[in-house]
Amino acid sequence: MKQSILFIGAGRMAESIIVGLYRKNDGNLENVFISNRNDSNRLEYLVEKYEVKMVADWKEKINEVEVIVLAIPPDQHPIILEQMNLLITNQFIVTIAAGIGPTFLETYLPEKTPVAWMMPNTAAEVGHSMTLFTYGNHVKVQHEQTMEFLLSAIGHSYYCSENDIHLLTAITGSAPAFLYLFVESIIDTTEQLGVSRKVASKLVSEMVYGSIEMLKTGQEPQELRSQVTTPGGATAEGLKVLKEGGFEEILKKAVLATNKKAKGENE
Repeated sequence: MKQSILFIGAGRMAESIIVGLYRKNDGNLENVFISNRNDSNRLEYLVEKYEVKMVADWKEKINEVEVIVLAIPPDQHPIILEQMNLLITNQFIVTIAAGIGPTFLETYLPEKTPVAWMMPNTAAEVGHSMTLFTYGNHVKVQHEQTMEFLLSAIGHSYYCSENDIHLLTAITGSAPAFLYLFVESIIDTTEQLGVSRKVASKLVSEMVYGSIEMLKTGQEPQELRSQVTTPGGATAEGLKVLKEGGFEEILKKAVLATNKKAKGENE
């Protein structure tokens, strides 16, 4: 069954999903409409780069689509959902906003509206997102098939409860930023050792890529770490500094702070 999809919001994540949809399109994609409240230049860019159709007012196209993706900040959801409440005719509503689960959507939408929540990360742009997702109370088989169509276009996915997504947002959604900060710091330090920025970036990026490939073999990170660490050696000395500096505790605090913020954004 061919799908027509309306994106309300035209940010980076919306673009990443659109890229994936067109990259993996097997004939099931009919139309992609996209609207954006404030940035017309952003819409024009997306229309020019991809096969999407610009919509000045999303309400004009709502009855021409089967799926609506809410790619807007959490605080914009209440007003959009209130407007949508009067217009939808059983469209499948999917949000990608932190903290906005099916329970929240169902509070604002007509009874028995099929809804879902997916939390991708920016690796969706290259087809490698690890996306958490869950459903509301009124989703049917056709909606699950649509969700699979969206999810498979951007990488891997994991079905879990609404509460689990709240708890795991920091891991799959925000932790890439923690990793990028780590990489950035290593690159900066390498550059300080007299290596050019270009070479430093190449060396560190390939090191991270190789380490990830090792993790994908199924070996535990503790085992892999021990393979690199000779007791009393140089690596052990570096790890000692990290531990003494509270590296693990700081990461734990970052995860907990991220989850707390994500859960409170719609309160």
